[in-house]
Amino acid sequence: MKRQDFLVFSLLGAMCLTGTLFTSCSSSGEGKDITLQVKTLAGTVEGTEKDGVKFFLGVPFAEAPVGELRWKAPQPLQPWKGVKETKAFGNDPMQPSIFGDMAFRGPAKSEDCLYLNIWTPAKKDNEGLPVLIYFNGGGLMAGSGSEPRYDGEAIAREGVIGVTANYREGIFGFIAHPDLTEESPYKGSGNYGFLDQVAAIKWVKDNIKAFGGDPGRITIVGESAGSFSVSLLMASPLSKGDIAGAMLSSGAEVMPYAAVPLAEAEAQGKALLESKALGSIADARKVGADQLQAMLPPRGMANVVLDGYFMKESADEVFSKGEQAQVPLLAGWNSQEGNPLQSLRGVAPTVANYKKAMKGTFGEMTDEIFQAYGILKDEDVLSQKGVDLASDLFTGFPTWKTCDYHVLYSDCPVYRYKYMHPRPQVSAKMGDMVGALAGGVRKMTEEERRAEAARPKVVPGAVHSADIEYAMGNLATNEYYEWNEDDYAISELFLSYYANFCKSGNPNGENLPKWDPITKENRDSAPVLHIDTQTLQVQDPARENAYRTLEKFYLSRK
Repeated sequence: MKRQDFLVFSLLGAMCLTGTLFTSCSSSGEGKDITLQVKTLAGTVEGTEKDGVKFFLGVPFAEAPVGELRWKAPQPLQPWKGVKETKAFGNDPMQPSIFGDMAFRGPAKSEDCLYLNIWTPAKKDNEGLPVLIYFNGGGLMAGSGSEPRYDGEAIAREGVIGVTANYREGIFGFIAHPDLTEESPYKGSGNYGFLDQVAAIKWVKDNIKAFGGDPGRITIVGESAGSFSVSLLMASPLSKGDIAGAMLSSGAEVMPYAAVPLAEAEAQGKALLESKALGSIADARKVGADQLQAMLPPRGMANVVLDGYFMKESADEVFSKGEQAQVPLLAGWNSQEGNPLQSLRGVAPTVANYKKAMKGTFGEMTDEIFQAYGILKDEDVLSQKGVDLASDLFTGFPTWKTCDYHVLYSDCPVYRYKYMHPRPQVSAKMGDMVGALAGGVRKMTEEERRAEAARPKVVPGAVHSADIEYAMGNLATNEYYEWNEDDYAISELFLSYYANFCKSGNPNGENLPKWDPITKENRDSAPVLHIDTQTLQVQDPARENAYRTLEKFYLSRK
């Protein structure tokens, strides 16, 4: 990129952040020292310190959603007297053990889970540091801000205040019901987990200055379900005005994903409760949290509801009208989000079999889509071409489409990446354990080992969620893998991009490979940063054509 172009895009990013040329909110005075006791609007919290970074863990940002507050929008905190100790993580959200390898640091799983965690390097309250809020993945069914992979210490050491925030999961966060709609002041229901995220953002905006942060420089990021959440928070009238930047990691709530009309979501929630002889919300509120969790599956209900409050219309409608948050966007996904073997279901990996497996999805457009993806020979099926198709059907395409919307319907820079680097082998000290879905390990049965040995092998790549520890600088928190020098170098680079983006809306920086934004002029040959041992920017018009072919298919189904 020419120097003058770099300056133009840097200025554009700054203007997107604030509506004008970016300046820090730091005052001209000396500011007050930030001690381990910080006064928030609800009361004073006391944290701890490690090598210049202060930790405030388990900070409440809303009233506990228990009793009559179960299935209500988060309520403002009641002030407390004295000093609240915030030196350990708060409770993790209620959730079943869907991902058995998830690691938590909270004391228990509880409905009383609306806590956030702050890592700040600021010494004075007028430093005006940028802020990153991370929302966890887990399918909106599991996860927590206490997971080590999201830890904010590393990015704090890059000059960005790190924040993680819990939100209600599964049945506690996402059920809609006619009774809930009737009692609601906004006459809607569902989306409680998303409303928790809104409340967390607003708490940060209202309180972060006391921790040395700039309430006008809040960037939100999430992976998987957290990334879907970020796309919705960009679109929601409740949150889009409170953020200065957004980062998507593997997912977005746009085509082919769709929000559910309120009446339909209410019917699903009502049927779910009635299947367990719970005839009303009043009856369901009488059931203890553990019992309710055991009775009701996390699936079987709408996750995103057009409730007339958090979402008045679909994210596609909002983005296509340019009514989303007008902020810089950094987005990407991993090179092996999906796998053709999942669709092939044990049959030989030939083009004919892959087409047959996908015919039920693509119908008459099967041949056209395979042509666009370059899956023409049998050896293409398990190559990156076949993996790309499987990956795009999961998270790749909706993330791409959100980028495309933002390029077309905003004047803010859009930076896209593809994370390529596979995790290393599981550490030998783990014995016969193998890698699992959430970055941990699990024991493989002998039968599974035999099946795995016989299974055809796809091209190596970065599987879903493999990027998190790298991007947040948290490899050292995961002792399951044999991290090497390449892994740490990639992590340092990825973290630098994240930190730079939070600071200016532009990920570029000294000694980092060049990363150009996508523009209206170059979108047919969009620059994409491939992050690997050799990180470089590529432009591939054929890949852009593949996305547009898939878009044509999705539009044909409307």
